[in-house]
Amino acid sequence: MNSKEAFIRLKIIRILRNPFFLITLGFIIWITFFDSYSLIEHQAIDKEIDKLEERESYFQTEINKDKQAIKNLRNGDATEKYAREKYYMKRNNEDIFIIEFDTISN
Repeated sequence: MNSKEAFIRLKIIRILRNPFFLITLGFIIWITFFDSYSLIEHQAIDKEIDKLEERESYFQTEINKDKQAIKNLRNGDATEKYAREKYYMKRNNEDIFIIEFDTISN
């Protein structure tokens, strides 16, 4: 072993025995893994926030669609059409036939 390698090894041992280094290393390990607000917990919370933001955007588009549908239902003809299509309502003098298609192929 030459003197340069011994010098580097001695320097590494000094750094590893330094109390400030050990305390800092312990603090980093504690914050990363064991603390109630650890980095791992933050990653899980960030993923959940992303999911909730996606759901928020989905529901916002659904709200906008519903607002448009309500706006369209203010018209009497559109209300009648909606009631006939969704709730199978009819006038007194007519019959309604519901045709359902079998989607299962044999």
